[in-house]
Amino acid sequence: MPLLDYMAGQRKTIEACLQILSPTGSICWQVGHYIEGRGREKEAFPLDIILYQEFRRFGLKLRNRIIWHFGHGLHEKYRFSGRHETVLWFTRDTANYTFNLDAVRVPQKYPGKRAFRGSKKGQPSGNPLGKNPSDVWDIPNVKANHVEKTEHVCQFPVALVARLMLAFTNEGDLIVDPYVGVGSTAVTAFMYGRRSAGADIHAHYLKIARQRLEMAQAGTLQIRPLNKPVFEPDPNTAVARVPEEWQ
Repeated sequence: MPLLDYMAGQRKTIEACLQILSPTGSICWQVGHYIEGRGREKEAFPLDIILYQEFRRFGLKLRNRIIWHFGHGLHEKYRFSGRHETVLWFTRDTANYTFNLDAVRVPQKYPGKRAFRGSKKGQPSGNPLGKNPSDVWDIPNVKANHVEKTEHVCQFPVALVARLMLAFTNEGDLIVDPYVGVGSTAVTAFMYGRRSAGADIHAHYLKIARQRLEMAQAGTLQIRPLNKPVFEPDPNTAVARVPEEWQ
């Protein structure tokens, strides 16, 4: 659809979401680029930059612009192939928003690193629970050989939803997805003890979402684990130096 029509629809959805957003809650908006034209005439419009202005008009504060990097996608001939999308994380005008960093820490890159000066010289310089995952996330997207793949053309991986959900909500909280699709958000909410609600205009996708939820409840749904590395080095040649204090 034309970009202006798309933006008008997004504006209505954002406004509806804000009517039910908790004072301490978060809103996460995942988008890519709007592409206009063909071949060498293609022009990319970064939707996160365009939509940022809409959220600001509603008085929300941007906490992070998260870059979601993935290794597979459409190949381009006249420009670089797109391999990232963005997640805008907003909260209301309050300092009391939910943020559970410890729930989403990732393994330290150098677990044996120690402070080389100051009052903590010689002590481990990292956090024993892991490091902050930063605002660039390398999580595989759902393509043909992904264990979560369904008929949906742009399905979210559970790992992407899980990191957002664990960081920004607590058990029992309600997660609302206005574009629920085949239910990745709902499945993730069930897995981590959250409640969920969602909507979609495609009845067929909602049927798949219900099936996936039933499989999750039965323990038969296949998912790619959160924080599973894209590449796992040979354990025989890559030995992490874990500090004795952490063991």
